Amino acid sequence: MKGADILLQALIDEGVDTIFGYPGGQIMPVYDRLYDYTDRLRHILVRHEQGAIHAAQGFARAKAFPGVVMVTSGPGATNVVTGIADAMIDSTPVVVIAGQVGTNLLGTDAFQETDVLGLTGPITKWNYQIRRPEDITWAVARAFYIANTGRPGPVVLDLTKDAQVGMAEYKHEKCSFIRSYNPYPEVSDETIMKAARMINDSEKPFLVFGQGVVLGGAEAELKALIEKADIPSGSTLLGLSAIPSDTMQYVGMVGMHGNIAANVMTQQCDLLIAVGMRFDDRVTGKTSEYAKQAKIIHIDIDEAEIDKIVKTDLGIIGDAKNVLPRILEHVEPKKHGEWRTVAKMCNAVENNRVIRPEVHPEEGYLNMGEVVNKVSELSGHSAIIVTDVGQNQMIGARYSRFTRSRSMITSGGLGTMGFGLPAAIGAKIGAPDRTVCLFVGDGGLQMTIQELGTILQEGTGVKIVLLNNNWLGNVRMWQELFYNKRYSFTSMINPDYQQIASAYGIKYRAVRERAELEDAINEMLADDEAFILNAEVKEMGMVFPMVPPGASVDKIMLNDKDWFDYGE
Repeated sequence: MKGADILLQALIDEGVDTIFGYPGGQIMPVYDRLYDYTDRLRHILVRHEQGAIHAAQGFARAKAFPGVVMVTSGPGATNVVTGIADAMIDSTPVVVIAGQVGTNLLGTDAFQETDVLGLTGPITKWNYQIRRPEDITWAVARAFYIANTGRPGPVVLDLTKDAQVGMAEYKHEKCSFIRSYNPYPEVSDETIMKAARMINDSEKPFLVFGQGVVLGGAEAELKALIEKADIPSGSTLLGLSAIPSDTMQYVGMVGMHGNIAANVMTQQCDLLIAVGMRFDDRVTGKTSEYAKQAKIIHIDIDEAEIDKIVKTDLGIIGDAKNVLPRILEHVEPKKHGEWRTVAKMCNAVENNRVIRPEVHPEEGYLNMGEVVNKVSELSGHSAIIVTDVGQNQMIGARYSRFTRSRSMITSGGLGTMGFGLPAAIGAKIGAPDRTVCLFVGDGGLQMTIQELGTILQEGTGVKIVLLNNNWLGNVRMWQELFYNKRYSFTSMINPDYQQIASAYGIKYRAVRERAELEDAINEMLADDEAFILNAEVKEMGMVFPMVPPGASVDKIMLNDKDWFDYGE
């Protein structure tokens, strides 16, 4: 078989049915053969290579299967670098196949030659240049094994043109072992027993869970543990939806714009149990003040995360799916009713002084929070929520509620504006039976607005909720709070979104009045077609509560004047 056929057949044998890509000169032999594989491989033609990688990320996180990207060399490959970095820091399994010039031209600065391996080495789990057709099946099998095991992440295959056109025998074998790579470390019984004893001895335990729970498929195991030991629990941004929002022990999201209860309990617990999270600075605030009163158990599959930022009393290097049920066996049933009253007191303050005025204003412009809250409510809290980055992201996280796992898709660690629209397209393709709602700001939407063309061509039924405030909202908010209201280049003059929607054949409605909001959302959700809901919200809206940068996570702003006081 030709190398191009070997590649496509190897992808099929790995279970791939969808590719996000954009053709070009150095990947043309593969695209030529793809013409005869369309009955087995669906190719999504994006409008920019950055759209391909973000769509693959959304696909991977919605479907729990690696997203696949195919692009040409040079600018095609460099246009996916941002998304590769995003996937690396957020542990998203993607396999990127980039065309490359022929081996005889490597190192000559040939037309559109780029050092893909050099560029992507620091931001991938593994990258490899394929120069011979007989190496394709080995590399593909290895790529999928590495991308999707242990802590998932991106892999890049740089495929030279002569490897695409050369001939070789086809023989595909799944990869299940790589020497020196141990994706699922074993955890000793002694370590498990020590963790259980620490939990049993704790009077005020608190558990923080991250996306590692979702990636490991350990949602049920986590819920069983916190219910048996009655452990109040909070989620990181990427951990949202791992357990239902109405779980009795769940007290909300931690971190800079997290819920008051989750942050206060972090600072008052005597035992902090961290599961599948990496102590990001937006979670910890001032690290030297973070949970310094507590003993800390950190469970993570990646050894590099243990003691990297927060020093632990017990580090457990292992898969949550394996570790949590073993701890559960030795944990005593408990009731921490008095300890959980801390959450009730904190919630009362947040509900009355932040949530109520944001979600239930009596007059004035629409607030972002009331729009998100109403979308969540009318979708039965069962939609996949995708966000871009900025105020829309924090408001989307704060005011969405969840009943199913894998329902929150956002750019966490890298904070990539422009992520939202293509990621929502990928999520809908990966989970076609689910409603996908995108919350996006006017700045982020315009960064990848060309992907409306992908919706036009593919008929992808994404619900786009544009929280339109005519500003780069999050930067403007920081300018207001921390830079003396010097609004340097954050005001935006926006296009006529109705004309843009019409040009792409997408249903559209603008809503300005509170009385129209519910009807507009119901219209958006009424069928599976794409829809843009332009919610014209308060221009100078803020996101509270907020832990200022560099502060302890229990130093919480309720608004631009008042601070949370636990003794109130």
